[in-house]
Amino acid sequence: MYEQITYAVDDPIATIKLNRPDRLNAWTDRMAAEVKHAFAQAEEDPAVVVIVLTGEGRGFCAGADLKGLQNLSSGQARGDGGGNPLEASPGDAAMHESFRGHYSYLMSIRKPVIAAINGPCAGMAMPISLCCDMRFASDKAVFTTAFARRGLIAEWGISWTLTRLVGPAHAMDLILSARRVDAHEAERIGLVNKVYPHDELMPAVKAYAKEMASQCSPSSLAVMKQQIYQDMTENLAHANADSLRLMQESFNRPDFKEGVDSFVEKRPPKFSRV
Repeated sequence: MYEQITYAVDDPIATIKLNRPDRLNAWTDRMAAEVKHAFAQAEEDPAVVVIVLTGEGRGFCAGADLKGLQNLSSGQARGDGGGNPLEASPGDAAMHESFRGHYSYLMSIRKPVIAAINGPCAGMAMPISLCCDMRFASDKAVFTTAFARRGLIAEWGISWTLTRLVGPAHAMDLILSARRVDAHEAERIGLVNKVYPHDELMPAVKAYAKEMASQCSPSSLAVMKQQIYQDMTENLAHANADSLRLMQESFNRPDFKEGVDSFVEKRPPKFSRV
């Protein structure tokens, strides 16, 4: 089914891997369709609690495929050989439309999404990675927005996502200069959650995901992810009122009883999958 990605499930993790290593996993329309389809599969699979997005080979993603950019710069259609034979609509339809966009749909996925950034992350790979819930990076990773150096603008909502992650001063720096940022600077300014030695990245990400899946309620994860994103567009009064409503709902779910019982009985919880 997939030509430019691979998809694998190892309970409780689904791994979506960009798979054009000879082109540093450069992004195409075909890849976009395959990634979206794979996310839809992972979201509906009860064996999956956490979804990991990463790249094959030495890079995460070099950004848009150069052929597509050359076609656009000469006034042609992108012509990246993609097409879109795969139809999918992952994510929570009840989420605000801001989180149901071309790549911001990642924010509406009802399961945690981790970007495991194993190498260069450039151009449009930046806003895509920022729409993931967390970013863990190899110490070999480098980051650049690149847009200003291609005569482009801050694409795919990165002016919103980056500013909220690192603050306006760092966002201005990274977007306007388009300079290269190494993994350790990325961690220092909050662009990534944590940096690992290259060979330890995927084991660490999988260990993190497995602990989350074994200790946390999937239904709680889905609700809290929605709270975090939607409350970013609301005020504190709304967040307080909404949390009271959601807390009352959580009291009536089996996971609440299981969470309390497992704590009292000093045993791992056995939450139902969603």
